[in-house]
Amino acid sequence: MKPVIALVGRPNVGKSTLFNRLTRSRDALVADHSGLTRDRIYGTSKIEGCDFILIDTGGLTEQADSMSDLMRKQAQMAIDEADVIFFLVDGRSGLMPADHTVAQQLRNVGKPVVLVINKTEGEQREMVAADFYSLGLGEPQVISATQGRGIAALMDVLIEELPSVVAIEDEMDDDDDEHKDQIIRLAVLGRPNVGKSTLINRIMGEERVVAFDEPGTTRDSIHIPFEKDGTDYILIDTAGVRRRSKVSEMLEKFSIVKTLQALEDANVVLLILDAHEGIVEQDLHLAGLIIDSGRAVVIAVNKWDGLEKSEREWVATNVERRLPFLNFANTHFISALHGSGVGLLFKSVKQAYESAMAKIPTPRLTRVLEDAVAEHQPPLVHGRRIKFRYAHLGGKNPPRIIIHGNQTAATPNSYRRYLENTFRDVLKLHGTPIRIEFKQGDNPFKGRKAKPADKQANAREQTVKYKGKK
Repeated sequence: MKPVIALVGRPNVGKSTLFNRLTRSRDALVADHSGLTRDRIYGTSKIEGCDFILIDTGGLTEQADSMSDLMRKQAQMAIDEADVIFFLVDGRSGLMPADHTVAQQLRNVGKPVVLVINKTEGEQREMVAADFYSLGLGEPQVISATQGRGIAALMDVLIEELPSVVAIEDEMDDDDDEHKDQIIRLAVLGRPNVGKSTLINRIMGEERVVAFDEPGTTRDSIHIPFEKDGTDYILIDTAGVRRRSKVSEMLEKFSIVKTLQALEDANVVLLILDAHEGIVEQDLHLAGLIIDSGRAVVIAVNKWDGLEKSEREWVATNVERRLPFLNFANTHFISALHGSGVGLLFKSVKQAYESAMAKIPTPRLTRVLEDAVAEHQPPLVHGRRIKFRYAHLGGKNPPRIIIHGNQTAATPNSYRRYLENTFRDVLKLHGTPIRIEFKQGDNPFKGRKAKPADKQANAREQTVKYKGKK
């Protein structure tokens, strides 16, 4: 699974700037003012062939107020979740007493800690690093998060620290790829107390995971291999097992890290909803993460038993109304406790998996594209019609359909959705999102078009030259 990297340090040392640099985003608020980051911010990154999850945290201070206490708790939770800790200090300000306090705390964690000296623009590495050796955290990495200097060397250190966890793109044998493609990796996602563990126990036919009526029972991801109707599965529970006595208010009831890791590892996601509570904000957040990941999905509305007819109609309408962006997914109404409807889930899971992993030849995709264009022409752009030449498959899980043509960059979103729906219906790609990308060929005459006046002048010049030679 993807390793987790936590960025910690005192306020205003550039943690958020480094977070934005590594995630290639602007998710973290950045300004020359301390204390802007309070909650943890999560992001994913892929640099130098290395995939990882990054956590930005608030600044660690020695102040004794409620906000500082909250920020320290948030940072501590990030440290607990992390595989490696990047301890950021300010090379411009030099070594501060607060840095010693943070370093002492990190030495007791028992996890790899990389000392990162930030804000070193225009400074010599040796001069900047000299004072920070006294922290006793090994060789410091000197970087400039603003300019991107030293980032490659920092990634090299990360790979050295986690040789068995960091996801490096290696070539795999064809036999291994084929075997992996035959196993459906099914992630079970849902907010706390919707019945994930009860459903897994029902599927497995045994008390495979601990389940009781209290939110936050689960903590770490577990992988459960099993076979059903001749098909091999790996069930990914966004949860491990912990005793009820270990559940405390300080531990987070919903872990974004575990969700991101499960999505990364899965082919199909089984999204569990609670029929008694309806669709709440956390359900929408989970659904958004699934859409962003591009994974195939099946929706299971649990605790369906015991509802009156009017209540069931309201729940079904609410799911359709609040999750329109998952309209490609099959929805099942089940009772994990009593087993009703659970067996039907796997037909949809297999259908979603086969759609997500489909191998569609280029001629087939191109014919569907041509039929779609004949049925409904693309719009005009500056008086010229958008023209599509051919389509091919650019990837799977989810299917990526690459469409080549002229002026494709101007294709409106409404026509993109029309093409998505057409490909989905004709190719029977149910249960998976479809990614359509447009590629536009370069115009060899772009920038060389002469003005009308220039054309007339060139014609007269050529006429004069011809007459002179004659």
